[in-house]
Amino acid sequence: MGKYRSFILFGIAIFLALIVTVLIINWLQTKGKVKEAAPLETQEVAIAKVDLKWGTILTKEVIEKKIFLKGSLPPGSFSDTSALVGRVLISPVQANEPIFESRLAPTNIRTGGVAAVVSPKKRAIAVKVDKVIGVSGFIHPSNRVDVLVTLTTGKSPTSITKTVLENILVLAAGPEFEAKGKEEKQSPVDVVTLEVTPEEAEKLALAATEGKILLVLRNFSDTEEVLTKGMTIPVLLASYSGYSPVSETKPVAGVARRKRPAPSKTLTHTPEKMAKDEKPKPFVVELIKGSKSSEVKFEGGE
Repeated sequence: MGKYRSFILFGIAIFLALIVTVLIINWLQTKGKVKEAAPLETQEVAIAKVDLKWGTILTKEVIEKKIFLKGSLPPGSFSDTSALVGRVLISPVQANEPIFESRLAPTNIRTGGVAAVVSPKKRAIAVKVDKVIGVSGFIHPSNRVDVLVTLTTGKSPTSITKTVLENILVLAAGPEFEAKGKEEKQSPVDVVTLEVTPEEAEKLALAATEGKILLVLRNFSDTEEVLTKGMTIPVLLASYSGYSPVSETKPVAGVARRKRPAPSKTLTHTPEKMAKDEKPKPFVVELIKGSKSSEVKFEGGE
């Protein structure tokens, strides 16, 4: 028994080592095992092939499908391109951008153009402008503008410029062609289409008929209403002159105008001496007749 004791202990040690090795291998396999990720859900979505403007009627040629992650898409997208054919855009869509229901006109509207994008209870009115009136071509759809008109009012030939409309939405801006005089050749004319209320449409129509209108580009975030008195030629010429044209008066032909007396000097005499020495100053009146003027003096205050 004594001579086999060493072999028995050696066998027990090998057995225990094998058990520990197996346990360690199982633990390492369990610890280092990579869990397989669940497959991400995807969805085919209808997108625009090219940049599309508002008022465009969608066709198969301008729509294609692209795979998106299902969880990353907001509601309102389309997976069936046939459901979009014939629909009208009411806002621009960029290339490779999904087409959502919020960008489309109601299903009963199948005609494109300005009529599809005009808000309810609003009207679209076109205004013929030139490059200067159209802010040198920098007015684009979705911009906001103010409308100024310059006209002559009343019997006087004085012109006035006044802001008549503010914060007006631009629906469209682009050139059109019209025949100039008897020439067969047509010249391009810029036309800006504005979205207005019926009352604002009346104001704009009268302003365009009776005077000359000017469009002023407005900042997107500036929605404040500004009240103005208008600008006339006397007020304009009075700028940086130090006087107000409202208080300025002009002599009328045939009417005598009394000159203002010079400011009195500081008294250096006693009242008794003034009564003896000083005499009443004469009044000088300027008399204007037509283009001639003369002065008349009245002595002793008479």
